[in-house]
Amino acid sequence: MKKIGVLTSGGDSPGMNAAVRAVVRKAIYHNIEVYGIFGGYTGMIHGNIKKLELGSVGDIIHRGGTMLYSARCEEFKTPAGQQQGIEQLNKHGIEGLVVIGGDGSYRGAEALTEQGYACVGVPGTIDNDIAGTQYTIGFDTALNTVIDAIDKIRDTASSHERTFIIEVMGRDAGDIALWAGLAGGAETILIPEVGYNINEIGTRLKKGLERGKRHSIIIVAEGVSSGAEFAREVEKATNFETRVSVLGHIQRGGSPTAFDRVLASRLGSRAVELLIDKKGGRAVGIQNNQVVDYSFEEIFSKEKSIDFSMYHLSQELSI
Repeated sequence: MKKIGVLTSGGDSPGMNAAVRAVVRKAIYHNIEVYGIFGGYTGMIHGNIKKLELGSVGDIIHRGGTMLYSARCEEFKTPAGQQQGIEQLNKHGIEGLVVIGGDGSYRGAEALTEQGYACVGVPGTIDNDIAGTQYTIGFDTALNTVIDAIDKIRDTASSHERTFIIEVMGRDAGDIALWAGLAGGAETILIPEVGYNINEIGTRLKKGLERGKRHSIIIVAEGVSSGAEFAREVEKATNFETRVSVLGHIQRGGSPTAFDRVLASRLGSRAVELLIDKKGGRAVGIQNNQVVDYSFEEIFSKEKSIDFSMYHLSQELSI
């Protein structure tokens, strides 16, 4: 290939810039021109495309967010929208595309592949909910952001002898809640993959109070309930006074951790290698510290599941 494009789509995640940098520099190293598509699939439809040079991605590896900007695009889900995007790719002579994002971004890449454009997906989402990879770009940074917040909130919970409920992101996946809850010593972790019994939670909180425990931390994944709704359940079941912290979009920001920078660099580089070998319709990932790739069909046919041994461990350690 002589020309490839790169875009970021969907929700931003720390490490996307590191992935863009890897794509651009790997391609230029192999004498391939790289074009940045600004604003995701919306930018593709409207022709917001610009050639990138080595200097275009200088000084971005440590920055959160994405220099290419990101957006969700309902129009691209339609055949007409996809055709508009293809016309813009043809206009710039782009032969292959690296798409950095989550499930929705992959769906768009698959649609383009079916219409003759070689596309490779790179998993960029804090939710860690993409099949075919143990970790997605941004998950580790978001996890550390949540842990830092838990540590700070625990100080206040201890001082005021209260039950704090912390709502975290993750869509329909519980990885952020589970990992942060285990690392942060939460007494209760609620994730979408496992149901909960409010009476059992209430009993656990009361037992803690009886043995002298004066505060508790409960982590609630947004796919289970809002923090405010769950707080009302807890207060009704226990008569305990609660406080709610919704961490929100702070989890998406910040300088990426070393792990996310390295992961993004490895996956972005591999994506270019696949395009050089004319292998489109694939998504890269990491398994047992080895870079792997699967077809989009394989990715969509699998379901990313949590590590239930970690969930059971969190219950054993929170007695």
